[in-house]
Amino acid sequence: MADRYAWTEEGAHPVAPGVHRIPLPLPSDALRAVNVYAIEAGSGLVLIDSGWALANALEQLQRSLAAIGAGLGDVRQFLVTHMHRDHYTQAVEVRRLFGTPIALGEGEKPSIDGLLSGDFQPLRAQLAVLRVAGAADVADRLAEVTSGSLAGRPQPGATASPAAGASFDALSPGHPALRPGTTVGAALGYEAPDEWISGQQIFEVGSRTLTAVETPGHTRGHVVFADTQARLLFAGDHVLPHITPSIGFQEAPSAEPLRDYLQSLSVVRRMPDMRLLPAHGPVSDSAHARIDELTHHHAERLQIMAGVLAGGERTGYDVARSIAWTSRQRTLGDLDLMNQMLAVCETVYHLDLLTAQGVAVSQADENGVRYYRLAAPREPRATTPRAGR
Repeated sequence: MADRYAWTEEGAHPVAPGVHRIPLPLPSDALRAVNVYAIEAGSGLVLIDSGWALANALEQLQRSLAAIGAGLGDVRQFLVTHMHRDHYTQAVEVRRLFGTPIALGEGEKPSIDGLLSGDFQPLRAQLAVLRVAGAADVADRLAEVTSGSLAGRPQPGATASPAAGASFDALSPGHPALRPGTTVGAALGYEAPDEWISGQQIFEVGSRTLTAVETPGHTRGHVVFADTQARLLFAGDHVLPHITPSIGFQEAPSAEPLRDYLQSLSVVRRMPDMRLLPAHGPVSDSAHARIDELTHHHAERLQIMAGVLAGGERTGYDVARSIAWTSRQRTLGDLDLMNQMLAVCETVYHLDLLTAQGVAVSQADENGVRYYRLAAPREPRATTPRAGR
C-alpha cells in the first residue's frame, strides 16, 4: 500500500525531457494528491492543471518549482483539463498574484456560469437525479447538509458568508474555509478563464506541440492534451491508473454522461498509444492498456445492472443497493453520503445507457420516480419464401 502512494511524494519528478510531474496535496481527500505537469517553454513554464487553492499546496508548488530553478512568476499559462476545484482553483489564485492566463475547455462554460451565478445551489443537478432515482432519503440528507449553504447564500452586492461552505465541509471534512466573494462560486475559488479551449486546438509549448482533445464524460468540458510526437498524454481525470473516474459530477452535466465518457475513451483509443500522464496516480507506459480496462469495467457494470433488472422492475436506487461498490465490494449503505450520491447517479447513467441501447425500457410514475425493466425480446421477423423459378 505504501508503494501505491509513492507517487504523492513532494518534488518535481522528470517524466520526459523538459516535463516535470509535481504532486500537490488535497484536503482530506482519498485521492491524496493531484499531479500538476510543468512543461519547459522557452523562457518560462506552461502548467497542465494547477491544484486546489490551498495554502500548503501553493507553498509546495513554489518549493517544487524552485527545485527546477523556477518560480510562480515563470508560469506563462495554465492549460486546465477540467473545472473541478483540485485542478482549477489554484490557477485562479496564481492569476490574482501574477496575471497568469488560464485556458479551460469550452464545454465547462455552463458549469462555470452556474457556479458564478447568484442563484447557484450546491448539488442541484445531483439532487434532481437522486429524486428521479427514487433515492429521496439520500437526497433529503444531502439537502439538509446543504441547507446552510442555501441559507447563507449572498444576495447581489453582498459577501458570501463562511456558513455558505457548510455543505462542502460537512461532505468532505478538511476542506478549506471559503474566501470572501460576491457569490458562493467565487467564494469557492472560481472565476471565468481567460480562454475557452475548442476541440483539436493546438498549443505550441516551447518545442512541443500539444493538441487539445475534447473528452467529455468525467465533466462536460474535459479535455486531454496530446503530444503525439513525444508519445505523452496529459490525461487529467479522463484516464486514471488506479481508480475509475466518476461520471458527470458538475454543476451542469450533460444528458448522458456515460455515453459521452465511453465515446471519449474510444476517441483516445483510436489515437496512437502514448504514455499515460494522469492527474491522480503514477505515470504508466500505455494509455491504451488502461482505456481497455476502463471500457471492460463499464461493460461489466452494464451487464451486472441488466442482471438486476432480470429480476423485475427496479428504480435506480434499487439497482444501486443491489450491487457492490469499490474494489472492496462494499454495499451502498457502507459508503459515506457523498459517495452514495455518486454511486446512485452513476447507476442512473448506466441504466439510461442500457435504455438507449434498447436493452431496457423505463417509465416514470406520477411522482416522477423512474422505473427500469428489461425490454421484451424482439420476435424474429417472419419472411416469405421466394418462389423458385
